[in-house]
Amino acid sequence: MAKDVLCEVSNCTFWAVGNLCSADRIYVVSHTGEKAKNSRGTDCKTFEPADELS
Repeated sequence: MAKDVLCEVSNCTFWAVGNLCSADRIYVVSHTGEKAKNSRGTDCKTFEPADELS
């Protein structure tokens, strides 16, 4: 299993310094069912928007 999960989505609750993901687990799904042909066919369901100060 990967030790470091990289993430560039800085407005996610789980984003950490160094573009790391601090979530305990990652949930990725396919757009079209059980099999994806490439990374564009997937979504990270772990994403939660961080509270942003206005």
